[in-house]
Amino acid sequence: MPDIFFPGINIRSGFRIERTAKRMKQVAQQALKQEGLDVTVDQWVILDQLQGTQAFSQQELGQRTFKDAPTVTRIIDLLCDKGLICRKADANDRRKTLIQLTPSGELQVEKIKPLIQGVRQQAYAGLSPEQIDQLVELMDHIYQNLQTTD
Repeated sequence: MPDIFFPGINIRSGFRIERTAKRMKQVAQQALKQEGLDVTVDQWVILDQLQGTQAFSQQELGQRTFKDAPTVTRIIDLLCDKGLICRKADANDRRKTLIQLTPSGELQVEKIKPLIQGVRQQAYAGLSPEQIDQLVELMDHIYQNLQTTD
């Protein structure tokens, strides 16, 4: 049964949003694989957040990437094993562990960034800058509508 929110309009928006997000992730993963880069899109999201920063806690990375704690831990473990990130104690709170890019991680980010930009250019081909701005605005609006207060 189609999801109809407005009389006479069948937009199935939830499906289209999810389908598009999955396709973008698939295309990005294919681009990484074709270049022989041993990084998944989910790992890239963590690496991208760490670029240009001193370090983040695992909790901060989870919040910034919208990933749950077990997923972040698993990704961090894999990236540490690959030598792309490292854990270090927080100088201000020894109970807290901070995550930061290693020099190898910085180099990997520099290799990956143009590939991801190419996927985005492919995805947004034929859209004007104004349309892209409107898309971002609409997606942010939908997201805000669904924010909870917990």
